[in-house]
Amino acid sequence: MKRYPLAGDSLLIDVFDKIATVTLNRPCQHNALSRELRGNLLIALQALDDDDDVAVIIFTGAGDKAFSVGADLKEFEVAPLQPEEMGVDCPIMQAFEKLRKPTIAAINGYAVTGGFELAVNCDILVASTNASFADTHARVGVVPAWGLTQYLAMLIGPVRARYLSFTGNYLDAATAKDWGMVLDVLAPGELMPYCRKLARDIIGCDPRTVRDVRAAMRVGLHQTVCQGLLLEAELAKQSVRRFDAARFGATRRSVISRGRDQIVPEGPV
Repeated sequence: MKRYPLAGDSLLIDVFDKIATVTLNRPCQHNALSRELRGNLLIALQALDDDDDVAVIIFTGAGDKAFSVGADLKEFEVAPLQPEEMGVDCPIMQAFEKLRKPTIAAINGYAVTGGFELAVNCDILVASTNASFADTHARVGVVPAWGLTQYLAMLIGPVRARYLSFTGNYLDAATAKDWGMVLDVLAPGELMPYCRKLARDIIGCDPRTVRDVRAAMRVGLHQTVCQGLLLEAELAKQSVRRFDAARFGATRRSVISRGRDQIVPEGPV
C-alpha cells in the first residue's frame, strides 16, 4: 500500500483501482476536524492530486454516525482557528480549487458545519439513510470559512440555504435528495459500493475530458461567486479575530443543549 506523509491516524487513505478513499478517522469524536486532521486533509488533497494512480477521490467518515461534525469544539476552545485558515485563500480551500480530479462525498452520518462545508466542496454528494446535514455556524458565532455561504445556495437555492444557515436546523437525507443536494440516498451498507461504482463509471470515461468539463463547470460557478467568496473570507477572519475563548465554553454548552431536541451527536465534539 502506498504511504502518504500523514500525521497520526486521524485520516486514512486507501487507493485501489485508481479510486482513493479518504476516511476522516476520529469516530469517537464524530470525526471532528481537529488541527491534525485538517493538516492531514491538506496533505491528502495535494498528494492525491499529484498521484497518477488516482483518478477519483471519495471522502467519507469512520463509523456509522458521522461524516464530520465540523471543528473540534473542545480543541477550538483552547486553540481556535486562525484567520489564515479561513476563506477562499486558505490552504484547504486553495487545494480544493486546484484539485483536478473528481470528488465524491459519501455522507455516512452527520455532516455539520465544517463537515457540511467539506461535503459541498466535493463534486457529487451521496448519502446514507443515516445522513443529516446542518449549518450551525450562526449558533456558534463563526462565519463559514470554506465556501458554504456560496455553494449551499447553488445546490439548493437561496431561500432554502438561508433557512438552513439562519436557523441551524437539521436536514434529513431524503429531503436533501428532494432539494437536489445529494444524488441518491442508500442504506448504510450500500453507500460505499454505490460510490465506488460511481467512481468506476467516471474512470470509464476519457480522463482529460472529464477533467476539462469539471474545470469549466467550476470556473463558470466561480465567476459568479468570487466576490461572495472574498467577502466570506473577510467576514470569517473578522469573526475569528473577535473570538472570545473565555466566553466560548458557555456558548458550546448552550449549542449542545439547544440541539438535543434535534438529531445531534452525543459525546465529545
